[in-house]
Amino acid sequence: MGKRILLIGGNFSPEPTGIGKYNGEMISWLADNGYDCTVITTYPYYPQWQVQSPYERSKNWFKKEVHPQGKGKLTVYRCPQYVPAEPSGKKRMLQDFSFAAAAFVKVMQLVWKKKYDIVITVAPPFHLGLLAVLYKKLRGASFVYHVQDLQIEAARDLQMIRSPRLINTLLKLEKMILRQADHVSSIADGMIRKISDKAGREVFYFPNWVDVTQFHPLTDKAILKQSFGFLPTDKIILYSGAIGEKQGLEALLHAAASWQHREEMKFLICGSGPYKAKLEQVASQLQLKNTIFFPLQPLAQFNNFLNMADVHLVIQKSHASDLVMPSKLTTILAVGGIALITANEGTGLHELVSRHQMGILVEAENQEALQTGIGRAVWENTADIARNAREFAASHLSISGVMTRFKEQVA
Repeated sequence: MGKRILLIGGNFSPEPTGIGKYNGEMISWLADNGYDCTVITTYPYYPQWQVQSPYERSKNWFKKEVHPQGKGKLTVYRCPQYVPAEPSGKKRMLQDFSFAAAAFVKVMQLVWKKKYDIVITVAPPFHLGLLAVLYKKLRGASFVYHVQDLQIEAARDLQMIRSPRLINTLLKLEKMILRQADHVSSIADGMIRKISDKAGREVFYFPNWVDVTQFHPLTDKAILKQSFGFLPTDKIILYSGAIGEKQGLEALLHAAASWQHREEMKFLICGSGPYKAKLEQVASQLQLKNTIFFPLQPLAQFNNFLNMADVHLVIQKSHASDLVMPSKLTTILAVGGIALITANEGTGLHELVSRHQMGILVEAENQEALQTGIGRAVWENTADIARNAREFAASHLSISGVMTRFKEQVA
C-alpha cells in the first residue's frame, strides 16, 4: 500500500457541490490509486445548511466510517460542529471554530496511533492549517495547504468582518501557516499571485477538475427542454449552484424583469442555500412570470439539465473574481455551455476566460452590462465559444490529469 495521507477538512463527501465534492473526489482518487487515506471532517450539511440524512442522529458526536476502496483504504472520522440555519459572518466564524475544536480532539486521539506521511488541509476554513502544523511538528509529516477561497479577504471585502484589527490578526496567522507548509497550492492564477505575494513563496497550480466523461455536450436541446417542462423554443438562462451572499443574485432577478417583454426568455435558478427564500420573495415582489426556481438536480440527470440551457450565468460580486474561482464553471465548460461571467478586467478569472475565448465576460455589478450580455449570449453565434469551452475542459480539467500532476508534486 502507498503512503498514508491525512486530510483535515470541514467539507467532504457526500456533499454534492463545493469544497466537499472536490475533497471527496480527491481522496477517492488517491485511495483508488493505492494510498491509505484518513479524513477528519464533519457531517454533510452543504448547501442546505442542515445536516443531511442519514446523519442526523449521530451529528452531535464523533463517528468512524471505514470504506474499502480500489487499491487503497479510506477511513473517515466525522466530528460534531455547530451548523447555522441562517449563516451570517459571526455564525460562520462560530461554525468554523466549533469544527476546529472537535477536529483538534480527533487529531490528538490519532497523533500517536498512526504515523501519516502527508497531512492536507483545504481552506476555508483557513485556520485548520494550525492543526496540520501541530501534526507536522509532532510527527514530521509533510504538510500540504490547499487554498480554494481566500477566506479572510472575502470576509473583509464582503464586510462579514468589519474590525481591521481582527483582519490583521487573522492575516498574520494565515501567513504563519503558509510559511510552515511544505507545499502550497491554489485553483487559479489570480489567487496564486495573491498568495505568493503575501507568503513570499512558490504556490503551485491545483485546479478544480471535472469528470469530462460524465459531463459532455449533447445535441438536441429541444427534446431536453421538453423533458424539463419547457417549450422547445424557450431560451433558458440558467443559474445553477449555491445561493448565497457572494453571488449577488438579486442582479439576476432585475435582469429577468428587463426581459419580461420576450415570452421565450426563461430564467431558471437551481440550487439551495440561505438566500433562496429571500430571492423567491424578491421575485414575487417584482411579479416575475419568467423566473422559475428548481431544487438541486440529481446527479444522474445533471448532464441533461446543464445541456438544456442556452446560457449559464456565473455571477459574482466585483471583489470576488480574484478571490473565488467558481467551481460551477468547470462543469459548464465540460458540457460546452455558453457561460456569461461577471468578472472585471485585470482579474485572474477575466484573464483566463479571455485568453481561451471560452465565455462571454461582462463587468461585475453592472446591471445594464448583465442585461446586454444575456441578449448577446442568447442571440449571437456562440459556436466557437462552446467548442473552446469543451476543448479547455478536456485538455486541462480532467480529474485523472489534475490528480496525476498533484501526486507528482507532493506525494
